[in-house]
Amino acid sequence: MGEKIKHLEMIQDTIKRMSSNSFFIKGWTVTLVSALIALLIRESKMTYLYIIILPLITFWSLDGYFLREEKLYRCLYDDICGNKAEDINFSMDTSIYGDRVNNWISVCFTNTLVMFYGGIILTVIVIDFLIM
Repeated sequence: MGEKIKHLEMIQDTIKRMSSNSFFIKGWTVTLVSALIALLIRESKMTYLYIIILPLITFWSLDGYFLREEKLYRCLYDDICGNKAEDINFSMDTSIYGDRVNNWISVCFTNTLVMFYGGIILTVIVIDFLIM
């Protein structure tokens, strides 16, 4: 039984890491976008405001990737919970769960990610119209 608990702890640590990565990406997104907006307003170069969209899409993609990986590890966790203690092999392979979790692009367009990143894009567009 101890091996099963150890394996579940390993998987849980990986899930926590994926969740932390997602949290940090959101923090960096807000920080970078705010800094770029402030810099562009200060330099009076609002025509470059849409340059912000490129790193925003990059962070959005990374966030979707980590969210998908987190979901894959949750599937592995659920399967290990159902296994007998003697069947534990400490595998961290999640490739067999690809059919149970949406693909990366679909995960990028989940409600929470669309609201977060779409909201930032909308804010950038509104700022552009207000400042111009």
